[in-house]
Amino acid sequence: MGAVPQQAYFDLMGEADRAIADNRLDDAEQTLIRAIEMERGNPSNVLLMSNLGMVRFMMGKDSLAVTTLDAAHSLAPRSTTVLRNRAQVLSAIGELDRARADYALLIDLDSTAVTPRFHRGFIALRQGDMAQAVADFSRLREMAPDTLETHLAWGVLDMTLGQFDDAAREYTAVLKKEAHAGYYAERAFCYLMTDRLGEAADDIASGLSLDPMDADLYLYRSQLNKARYRIDDSKADARKALELGADPERVKELLR
Repeated sequence: MGAVPQQAYFDLMGEADRAIADNRLDDAEQTLIRAIEMERGNPSNVLLMSNLGMVRFMMGKDSLAVTTLDAAHSLAPRSTTVLRNRAQVLSAIGELDRARADYALLIDLDSTAVTPRFHRGFIALRQGDMAQAVADFSRLREMAPDTLETHLAWGVLDMTLGQFDDAAREYTAVLKKEAHAGYYAERAFCYLMTDRLGEAADDIASGLSLDPMDADLYLYRSQLNKARYRIDDSKADARKALELGADPERVKELLR
């Protein structure tokens, strides 16, 4: 005797989850579609559509991902899962105004949530809205003063304002919570900007031990070597940074 329809629906949900975990995205997409079509009126379809949107995003189907998440949002406009996923996709594809609006909705739904405020502040900073960024980051500091998000937000803000000593302190707090090559790179840059060359060298070495393919770390080591008058080493690192995808505009002065 075959599985009852409800059980078949849940079986497909589990199959889709396994396909996502195994990075079998084509299989995951087709399985999610089958589940949604099997029980079109099932309230769980909102979650499946949200997952389908993210699978399509991971597959590089950006427009289809947004359309899928829009459809899920129309069914459940207060679903924080759908809003979070759509905001992530919109931000990644450069639709910052829509992403910012979704994060604002998430904040309206839960004013104590840290992550949406963190992301809205970052988008505001990217858009040059310093007042909103400062307001969001200040609220983060009030609500959750010692989270990675709060220290990272203030590290980026301080760097934007040219307050590199303050930024270095924030990245020190970040690194205590998560040792990541990118965070070592940011603190190394702060040290370079404040002539703390020995500390910059230590951070670059630590970062490269975690990710030897980080373009920014080679860029900063190039700057460090130039400051130490090691011109050949500086140019070699600059060329490596370019090879790994660094912005040519940031590198060209180091190759002269």
